[in-house]
Amino acid sequence: MTVTIREDDLSGPEIVALLQTHQDDQELRSPSNSNHTLDLDGLRGANVTLWSAWQEGALLGCGALKELDPGHGEIKSMHTAAEHRGKGVAARLVEHILAEARRRGYGRLSLETGSAESFAPARALYARFGFRDCPPFADYPEDPYSAFMTLELTPR
Repeated sequence: MTVTIREDDLSGPEIVALLQTHQDDQELRSPSNSNHTLDLDGLRGANVTLWSAWQEGALLGCGALKELDPGHGEIKSMHTAAEHRGKGVAARLVEHILAEARRRGYGRLSLETGSAESFAPARALYARFGFRDCPPFADYPEDPYSAFMTLELTPR
C-alpha cells in the first residue's frame, strides 16, 4: 500500500483530532511549563508547514517544519496515530521534512523532544537520521524535561 504525504491546511476533522491527541499526550508526559507543542494557531503560522501522511483514506500521522531563520529549521508536532505506530510512518515523515529542509537551503535542522524514557523511541528515530544532542536553541530554556537534537544539513 502507498503512503501519501501532503501539505495539510489543518481544516479537516481528522488532522484536528490527531493534533488534539498529540497535545493531550504531551500534557500527560511533560509538565505544562515544559510542554512546547504548538496549538492549531501556532501550526498555522506563516513560518510553519505541516504535512499529514495518509493511506487509503486513513490519517497515519503528521509532522511540521518551522523556519527559525533562513538557514535553520525545526521539526515540530511529529505524531503517529496509535494504531499505525511501528509501521515506519514517522520515518517517512522525517525523510520528507529533511528533503524539504534541504530544498529550502537550511544548513541545520533541530528539534526539541522529551527527555523521559517514554520519549526514547522518538530520540532513537532522530538519532537514526543523524541527529545529535545539542544545547537548547532558539528561545528554548535549559529544561530537564527536554532533549534537544540537531543535524547539520548538506545539500543533496
